[in-house]
Amino acid sequence: MITASQVNELRQITGVGMMECKKALTEAAGDMAKAADILRKSGAAKAAKRADKEAKEGTIGVYIHSNNKIATMVELNCETDFVARNDEFIALAKELAMQVAAMNPKYVRPEEVPAEELAKEQEIYRAQLKEEGKPAEIVEKILAGKVDKYYSQVCLLKQPSIKDDKTTAEKLINGLVAKIGEKVEIGRVFRIEI
Repeated sequence: MITASQVNELRQITGVGMMECKKALTEAAGDMAKAADILRKSGAAKAAKRADKEAKEGTIGVYIHSNNKIATMVELNCETDFVARNDEFIALAKELAMQVAAMNPKYVRPEEVPAEELAKEQEIYRAQLKEEGKPAEIVEKILAGKVDKYYSQVCLLKQPSIKDDKTTAEKLINGLVAKIGEKVEIGRVFRIEI
């Protein structure tokens, strides 16, 4: 039997609604860690379902570094003005602006990396792997991992969070989508440095 205190504890951990927490706990037979995983997976599924919606509202997260030599702005979009005024939404926009200041990504998402640049990186990785004497049959698997690593260096959505290196901006956004039930996406990003 799932107790109200278990539901409340899971709700505190994940920020998801009570009914969804109770359903996840029931599915996980009371195992808190499994229930949290179930909610994370459903959050990613909800984000995928909302992908075709249009995000016309939003906010701009702004960050100015303490030395006044770096300033960033991140446009974070959502579907309604109600969500755009949500404290968690605004906090995420500010966190993403800090991320841009700290990590200086060249692109927002992997699809924005020019094909020529990606091909050049892959060529370099292939040469390195050949030099190391890696067998041809595993080169492509290793190459895929190296490309993912490259994306985590140059793409904002794939970069490790500055607050928690076990998560990414993409996971933070998907987590918010799971909580609010609306599409959330990064629009434009600006970074100025003296």
